[in-house]
Amino acid sequence: MIGIIGGSGVYDITNKADSVEKKIVKTPYGDSAEISLFMIGKNNVAFMPRHSGDHSTPPHKINYRANIWGLHSLGVKQIIATNAVGSLNEKIHPGSLVIVDDFIDFTSKRDKSFYDDQVVHVDVTEPYCNRLRSQIIANKSLITKGDFVEKGVYVCNEGPRFESPAEIKMLQILGGDVVGMTGLPEAVLAKEKEICYASICLVSNYGASISPNKLTMDEVFEIMEVKGQELTNLIYKTVESLNNDFDCYCLSALDGAGV
Repeated sequence: MIGIIGGSGVYDITNKADSVEKKIVKTPYGDSAEISLFMIGKNNVAFMPRHSGDHSTPPHKINYRANIWGLHSLGVKQIIATNAVGSLNEKIHPGSLVIVDDFIDFTSKRDKSFYDDQVVHVDVTEPYCNRLRSQIIANKSLITKGDFVEKGVYVCNEGPRFESPAEIKMLQILGGDVVGMTGLPEAVLAKEKEICYASICLVSNYGASISPNKLTMDEVFEIMEVKGQELTNLIYKTVESLNNDFDCYCLSALDGAGV
């Protein structure tokens, strides 16, 4: 089973599916978001819109633990996520896709671990699965509109507000390339469940003070109108190329993590 987590503007990718089963998984942390089960090529897929299908769940209220637990309970061992982001780097333009390879986490109020009652220190030297990232990058020829950036540092802020100009300058100094509100703790929770996880970040705008315009959600949806089909095609082609019989560091991420 391969998991796909859709971010802003990616609420349903089942239009090519022959049949779709929908379910909500009950977990120790509450109900997961609704999951659509279908096939892409030879692979079973579980698709979840992170914000729900009507974008009614704000980033700081997403039940990240329930979502990752729910996918894991279905047998998901690989996750491709999408994230709408702002650019901190003038060379990474709106409309670009960035396959991030590292992160900085500035969230503060979220439940960040499955191990609240145990001492477990998961290693995130490889924050995103490089094997899975390589599979996505191998299909970059499908992207014809906008730039394709093969690495970058994702900064996650609590939200739901956008960043101030001073915060954007700070994040640039720290080495951030893109900024969003939903990538963490999702990536780390996947690591704690020994799931391979990679993110395709879609740049919808420049950050505050870099952009000459007021930041709005309209930019996200305008970019999705242009990039949505290419993004879906990239996901489908990558999933079709994935093998369920693989060896990866992510599958043993908890080895030596416990005390």
